[in-house]
Amino acid sequence: MSVNAEHFRDVVGRFASGVTVVTTANDAGYAGFTASSFSSVSLDPPLVLVCLGRDAACHDAFVGGTGFAVNILAASQAEISVRFSSDVGDRFEGVPHETWVTGAPVLDGVLAAIDCRLHAVHEGGDHSILVGRVERLGPVAADAEPLLYYRGAYQILG
Repeated sequence: MSVNAEHFRDVVGRFASGVTVVTTANDAGYAGFTASSFSSVSLDPPLVLVCLGRDAACHDAFVGGTGFAVNILAASQAEISVRFSSDVGDRFEGVPHETWVTGAPVLDGVLAAIDCRLHAVHEGGDHSILVGRVERLGPVAADAEPLLYYRGAYQILG
């Protein structure tokens, strides 16, 4: 039985997920993209993964880099998610951020942040699976709600 891409997208879209902006830094500057394909992998050592389309303009910056930060977005940050998933000039212009261990931008106001050294890159069909070893965890915004993605749209708990 073959799997139709549209039906596949509809079925996996029934899985509610958080929304992240994944960032990196290299000699060419900053790069970033919006991702809902993020997961923890291991506690010992602390590893996470994120998936990035091979046709993404920023693909080489991540695969050839040394680290990345996962910024877990709060419900109030839907505009940031849209910005990092669209074709705008400088995605970081006017977006307050700081850098931690890896030099990757950590965005202000996020629910939480995870700064990682690139541990491994695996092939995953039309995506690359980036595995990062956690170097630093950011403060958790205890009073903020997460930005969620479900059935092709942003959602909020409650």
